[in-house]
Amino acid sequence: MKRKMYATVRRYEGVLDPEDAAKKVDKIFVPLVSALPGFVEYYWISLGGGSMMSITIFKTLSDAVVANEKSRTWVNEHMNLGLAPSIRIEAGQIVAYKGT
Repeated sequence: MKRKMYATVRRYEGVLDPEDAAKKVDKIFVPLVSALPGFVEYYWISLGGGSMMSITIFKTLSDAVVANEKSRTWVNEHMNLGLAPSIRIEAGQIVAYKGT
């Protein structure tokens, strides 16, 4: 492995309007998270049936912690965007990867 990186995976259940949520995440949240120090990548994924998932990758643990706080604040402030309160969050160090 070339470098340590840290990922946070969030799963959102019961998203009321997945298409609208995706547009708002893209317009509002992606610019916020991608401007944070240590940002590597962000994905917003439709799982179908009102379930969505996000994957955020940062260079350091401290960068990931800051991003997690910003994300939590954003979700709390924008619950009216169609994101349901059922959120599962997992985070950890990336131990193997292949990418460009």
